[in-house]
Amino acid sequence: MHFIDGGVCAPDGFTANGVLCKFKSSRTTYDLAMIYSEKLCTTAGLFTQNRVKAESVKLTKQHIADGVAQAVIANSGNANCCTGAQGAANALRMAELCAKECGVKTEDVIVCQTGVIGQQMDIKKVEDNVASLKAGLSKEGHEKARQAIMTTDTQYKECAVETEIGGKKVHIGAMCKGSGMIHINLGTMLSFMTTDCAISSQMLAKALKTSVAGTYNCVSIDGDTSTNDSLTILANGMAGNAEIVSEGKDFDAFLEALNAINTQMAKKIAADGEGATKLVEVNVEGVKDVETARGLAKAVICSNLTKAAMFGADANWGRILCAMGYSGFEFTPEKTDVYFESGSPSEKIMVFEQGVPLNFDEDLAKKILSEKEIKINVFCKDGNAKGTAWGCDLTYDYVKINGDYRT
Repeated sequence: MHFIDGGVCAPDGFTANGVLCKFKSSRTTYDLAMIYSEKLCTTAGLFTQNRVKAESVKLTKQHIADGVAQAVIANSGNANCCTGAQGAANALRMAELCAKECGVKTEDVIVCQTGVIGQQMDIKKVEDNVASLKAGLSKEGHEKARQAIMTTDTQYKECAVETEIGGKKVHIGAMCKGSGMIHINLGTMLSFMTTDCAISSQMLAKALKTSVAGTYNCVSIDGDTSTNDSLTILANGMAGNAEIVSEGKDFDAFLEALNAINTQMAKKIAADGEGATKLVEVNVEGVKDVETARGLAKAVICSNLTKAAMFGADANWGRILCAMGYSGFEFTPEKTDVYFESGSPSEKIMVFEQGVPLNFDEDLAKKILSEKEIKINVFCKDGNAKGTAWGCDLTYDYVKINGDYRT
């Protein structure tokens, strides 16, 4: 298995494109994207657990209930959430327009939206631009599509891998957006995955849910679960491998590749948190089960006090123990060690050992915490399980960005 270029267009049979519609008048880059597969795909998806759901989320859940889809249309600049019957009609209209241009069924179109909540979108902008969007589909179109889904993101996020399954070369591609309103729970901000692997919709759903639990679901930027979180994957089978219909060697190989790409995407999201200057990784080892390890790690990554300390390069390890303590997950503070570690070049320092504070080198700690990538490593002695979570520091710019986001 190795990483390749191409994003969602890396797998055989997939093309993409992006155009500018100006859903927000200030927009200067693409804001409407399309992904298309030559063949009907098996599909699976995971969506926001927020009780308030965007109209695109409601529609897409209906459309993929039969386990198949063939095209995606997505816009940024308008979330189409809390928009009632008109919003529902607009989401459906987007699907109809995409379906007509691509020559597919309306119910085989996935619709995703992101942006400001509570504003009706101008559907005429989609009507006026969908033909050129379809006409421009190409293998290089992932470069436009990856821009079209961005909102406050400062950089595009895409990835692709190639692996071998059943003696055939198989590819998985992905692009996503996400920078703020991120506290992922069985979904992501907007993430689109494509693969030419032949795999049933049931096994695709199983692989996706398993992978997301240890990747996307371990990311938090600000503790807010979006109304629009959607993660979908399309599999057109064009790699020619024997269809994966049960667990086994081929399923394990697919899951390994899926985990590799989703881990990279999760880290890209965390590193590009709104106003962020640092990627923060929390590793917890030595607890009773994986759920506990991930829960403790995510509690630390979600702590605003810890995030603020990371911004200030302050080795305030007490905030880490505090967050673990109120997480609701079991561990023994008196048997816990805490280290800070930098990414590259790697340096580390222990600040807490066996429930006792250490007289550590404050200058070295500050140097480590001033790096762009920081690891908080927590070692417990209550078991053998481990887990990881990703996030970022909390900066002045986060408040600036969100203070006037709507206007």
